[in-house]
Amino acid sequence: MLKFVKHHMESITGIEIYPLISLIIFFSFFVILGWWVITAKKDYITKVSNIPLDNQNQSEL
Repeated sequence: MLKFVKHHMESITGIEIYPLISLIIFFSFFVILGWWVITAKKDYITKVSNIPLDNQNQSEL
């Protein structure tokens, strides 16, 4: 089954650039996400992580 799809994709001209573009997009996304996680302030992370707990307390009142 895979060889039919593989040979069909080879017949399309200019298709070899799409895997490279998708690799660059995904790699860039994860590098930027990793950079944001490393440089995020601890106060912001603590504040955001406590939001679900704060909403439960307010809905009970």
